[in-house]
Amino acid sequence: MRIGSGYDVHAFMEGDHVMIGGVRIPFTRSFRAHSDGDVLLHAICDALLGAAGLGDIGRHFPDTDPAYAGADSRDLLRRVVAHLDKGDMHCTSLDATVIAEAPRMGPHISAIRDVLAADLQLERSRINVKATTTERLGFCGRGEGIAAMASVLVSEPGDLP
Repeated sequence: MRIGSGYDVHAFMEGDHVMIGGVRIPFTRSFRAHSDGDVLLHAICDALLGAAGLGDIGRHFPDTDPAYAGADSRDLLRRVVAHLDKGDMHCTSLDATVIAEAPRMGPHISAIRDVLAADLQLERSRINVKATTTERLGFCGRGEGIAAMASVLVSEPGDLP
């Protein structure tokens, strides 16, 4: 078994929605990013790649490559999962946290878990997503952006089920 952790941050810009966990959430701003800016999926990609010893999301999908401009982060996540599958490694559990003052995440957690279960090819019961604020401290607290953290457990061939 291998453990991986990931963290991502994106600042806000003008817009009308954010993508978090593969779910389009109406909001008064959007993320400033090369891709769709999905902080949660980016943190999960980093956690998976880290557990597999494969670097980070920037190494595999650099923001300097025009091919990833406006990229759908669900596609990036599915590509990471496929890459791990080639090495016979599989995500067995995920715990993730979205750090934001707004938008409120509670109404979207169930849909996010559904997306993650599909893309990670994992039972929904093995996925935990939660949200917290920073009590108005720091860049998240000032409403300048959103952060996300993820921890994963990845199994290798021969691991116990």
